[in-house]
Amino acid sequence: MTTNQTALDAFIARKAEIDEMLARIQGLSDDHFNVLPDDVHWGHVGDLAHYAKQLRRITDSAFQEGEHAE
Repeated sequence: MTTNQTALDAFIARKAEIDEMLARIQGLSDDHFNVLPDDVHWGHVGDLAHYAKQLRRITDSAFQEGEHAE
């Protein structure tokens, strides 16, 4: 197998991994992160802030924004 084919196979595997994670996150978001409106407290807000911070790092890197801007 060529090096390029090996790299392509690995790329496709990583993309599938990311797609699966994104689908799970979207499903969790659609379900309001498994929190009922009457049960929301500041801990849930902190959890979402943490998730948003991690996702911002990813999107900044992917789109060359924030600290990754050229």
